[in-house]
Amino acid sequence: MLRELSIENLAVIERATAEFGGNFNVFTGETGAGKSILIGGINAILGQRTTKDIVRTGAPKAVITALFDDIPEKVSEKLAEMGFSAEDGELMLMREISADGKSSARINGRTATAAMLREVGSLLVDVHGQHENRILMSSDNQRDILDSYGGIGPALAEYRERFRSFSALSKRIAKLQAANETRVLKTAQLTAIVEELEELSLSKGEGDALEAELQRCRSFVKIQSALYQAYGCFNGEESAGALDLMRRAMNSLAGVSAVLPEAEELSQRIEGILAEGEDIAAEISALTNDDGGEAREAALEDRVSALKHAKRKYNMDADQLVDYLDECRGELLELDGMDGELEELSEQKHVLAEELKKAAAHITELRTAAAEKLSEEICGELRFLDMPNVRIIISVTKDKVTINGMDMVEMLISANMGEEPKPINKIASGGELSRIMLAIKSVLADNDDIPTLIFDEVDAGISGRAAQKVGIKLAETAQKRQVLCITHLAQIASQADHHLLIEKNTEGERTFTRIQPLDFEGRKAELARIIDGDGSSESSLLAAEEMLKRGG
Repeated sequence: MLRELSIENLAVIERATAEFGGNFNVFTGETGAGKSILIGGINAILGQRTTKDIVRTGAPKAVITALFDDIPEKVSEKLAEMGFSAEDGELMLMREISADGKSSARINGRTATAAMLREVGSLLVDVHGQHENRILMSSDNQRDILDSYGGIGPALAEYRERFRSFSALSKRIAKLQAANETRVLKTAQLTAIVEELEELSLSKGEGDALEAELQRCRSFVKIQSALYQAYGCFNGEESAGALDLMRRAMNSLAGVSAVLPEAEELSQRIEGILAEGEDIAAEISALTNDDGGEAREAALEDRVSALKHAKRKYNMDADQLVDYLDECRGELLELDGMDGELEELSEQKHVLAEELKKAAAHITELRTAAAEKLSEEICGELRFLDMPNVRIIISVTKDKVTINGMDMVEMLISANMGEEPKPINKIASGGELSRIMLAIKSVLADNDDIPTLIFDEVDAGISGRAAQKVGIKLAETAQKRQVLCITHLAQIASQADHHLLIEKNTEGERTFTRIQPLDFEGRKAELARIIDGDGSSESSLLAAEEMLKRGG
């Protein structure tokens, strides 16, 4: 639960700290004292959107810190999932808003994001402002309330998984059907591409090699002439070649090696050179046997020309053409097997449609059963809240199949005897909406584990005995959850276990707001002020004291 809230430089609040009790806490104060600013600070700490306008004039930044204790297991699990931990069951959230509009957040002193604050905050605090009565204006929200009460979440999650699978399958079938209509033309186009590219007989890396080989063929005569000339230098035909001359030199030196020892070494060196020369001559001779000529050149010219044409036509290089050929072959295979795939997918769709229908029908059954019970419980709460003749009917009717099932959920209300129930979003007054939302929150408090409920002006549009009943209901709810409530009514404030006064004072040319806990005498004076606007009359003080003694 929320144990302490600290605010610095937030609008007219320069510095204030509020400590809260575990049950029913109320805030009262003059209009404009800063009660809405307090709610704004709580929303900021819960990760809601903020603007630089909320920073106190002249201050560099606003800082809001909230301390929670006895946090639920679900919150601890969420923190662990995000890489944080709660120490001794305590959690500190902090939000800074700079005057330049920048914002930062911390969880237990470690840097976090506003989104993280929202995730954690949604499990810690449920803030109900007066504007949230508009929740009841939406059929979708009414359905969500029913699903929350009925614990339909797991069944709905399973249904949604089936619905997404069914939708994906339907899209796949529609795509194949659309493609099937142009299959003949597409098959002809792909077949022509495959035939053209297969005729090239290309493999990866071959494009440059073909160009190089063609250049070699074009220079065939020049290359062969150079090779023959080089070979003739080694092995002459009409005159002695280099190899023959070296053999003569080697033999001449060998003949005098007996009388000239140095000649032996020179002869051996020539023998080594002679062996290398013979190898070179052999390799030159092998190259002269290279297959070339006009026929080879003509074939290469045709193939390179076809390759260049294909590269220009498809705007691809040689290696990309090889990949494109594989893609086209794959598409042809898909087109060939389209009929079989469509038949198989249609069978799957039929099976999935039956499963989806059963899952949707199950959710309808759950909603219908929950709707009757929820209607009874809300009516019971509303009768206590001074709406004795109210009838609430939660209608569950068949609708088109969507991701939320196949139900239209609508809350109908008859506030007075003899009136037919009509849609709540068309006839309920502001005061009725406030009490209906309080009744719903009270009922749902038994179905969730959010430890703190905050009500901002839940007393809108009510007074007298109805206000007293609202106060009693808030006090009852506070036996299960921590409740914080901003109110202008003494009947509600007198029911609280912990009363905080929000006061605005002017010092010089600056306005300051402070939050002050009230003792019995302080509460009596504040209730008297609420009753008559002044609080100084003996009758209002006596009335306030009596309200406090009887608890409303």
